[in-house]
Amino acid sequence: MTQKITHIAIVVEDYDLAIQFYTEKLGFVLLQDSKLSESKRWVLVAPKGSECALLLAKASNEEQKSRVGNQTGGRVFLFLQTDNFYGDYQKMIENEINFIRPPKEEEYGIVAVFEDLYGNLWDLIEHKKN
Repeated sequence: MTQKITHIAIVVEDYDLAIQFYTEKLGFVLLQDSKLSESKRWVLVAPKGSECALLLAKASNEEQKSRVGNQTGGRVFLFLQTDNFYGDYQKMIENEINFIRPPKEEEYGIVAVFEDLYGNLWDLIEHKKN
């Protein structure tokens, strides 16, 4: 049996603002945007070539709205791996991505922490080559 994670849901306040952030600021690709009902859409975005996509899920009640921007209690939530750390870091700075921890060399590679439009924390990471 083969299994893999294909989507990770992230709760957002607004579909269109989230699409704009992920596609224009982070350079992700909009894979799908389908209307399911008057208030619900199936929206998938991902870095080009990624096997796993983010499902942008609009908060539909007060409990979900309370989780927007803090889905993991303040811990880093997602990890964006790159093979060109400083190139991607510079593009993100130019796109006004807010880095809350600057680049740091670690034994496993180089990493910096940024936040998305709602405040979820992400690692931008390039692993050391073996």
